[in-house]
Amino acid sequence: MSHFELVLALGALIGVVFGACGQLTGFCLHRGLREYWSGGSGYKLQAFALALATALLGTQLLAGAGLVDLSRSLYMAPAFSWLLLPLGGLMFGYGMALANGCGARALVLLGQGNLRSFVVLICLGIAAHMTLTGVAAPLRALLAGLTPVTLDAGAAPSGVFRSVVVWAAAAGLAWFAFRRRPLRDGLPDLAGGAIIGILVAAGWLATGWLGADDFEPVPVASLTFVAPIGDTIQYAMIATGVSLRFGVAVVLGVLAGALVAALLRGEWRLQGFESPRQMSRYMAGGALMGAGGALALGCSIGQGLTGLSTLAYSSMVAALAIMAGARLAYARSRRFIADAET
Repeated sequence: MSHFELVLALGALIGVVFGACGQLTGFCLHRGLREYWSGGSGYKLQAFALALATALLGTQLLAGAGLVDLSRSLYMAPAFSWLLLPLGGLMFGYGMALANGCGARALVLLGQGNLRSFVVLICLGIAAHMTLTGVAAPLRALLAGLTPVTLDAGAAPSGVFRSVVVWAAAAGLAWFAFRRRPLRDGLPDLAGGAIIGILVAAGWLATGWLGADDFEPVPVASLTFVAPIGDTIQYAMIATGVSLRFGVAVVLGVLAGALVAALLRGEWRLQGFESPRQMSRYMAGGALMGAGGALALGCSIGQGLTGLSTLAYSSMVAALAIMAGARLAYARSRRFIADAET
């Protein structure tokens, strides 16, 4: 097995575990925020915090050991657009609320038979590629060129300050994750969060260490679900003209993992839209997530977990904007909460 095939196999395995874990626990940033803002138990958001703490520690330990060169990742670019990054985050967060979940959650729901998620994913993938390489790409490139921010001191904290930030952030996130009692009620959610955090670190290890090659290196990346969903749609149409990528393997693995988990638990069933209005809302949500995720260079997983695990300044901006967009949608219309499907 070549290093490229090994990375693909591990990507598929990581996706299978993610999909099964997501189906079992309902892991999703949007669900966590919605639950927290509505005064619920808050375990879903605590699980996300634990996932971030685990991903952060795992990623930084790998980088510190010299196994992964994070400077080769997309998130560590020293320049980003001060306009497009937060704007894209706001769009993604708002779309996430409209569609009742992020792209990763839509993949899990599709695996258990939710046809609404199929529509969301199609709209997300097409909008992402329209923004990245399609008809909207020239405008995106123009605006990015007019609004650059260059970080002369680097794309992330460094040296002793970096170590302090890592351990302080991990400790704060762990405190938030375990603060609510009784913990036994939230153990499934917290265990799922820890596993997904480990998967983020595993993705870095797969591409950054096992995928390292002097002649044909694999791009250093981990879990993200905007461009890979578009890549998967494209691969399904022109597989003979493009190469299979790590992100596509992860997406296919998530679908498989969620499907198997749903079948084993007897929870697989077909679900559709209840009205044209609901369908249009989900379509708008998917399109906003696709275009917004392309502008923000990631999604609630790609920036909220994977990007933040690198301590990239741009990921901090994008993640805050994503949460702000979701909050804006929640504040503007409580009907997104009242008619939401779990």
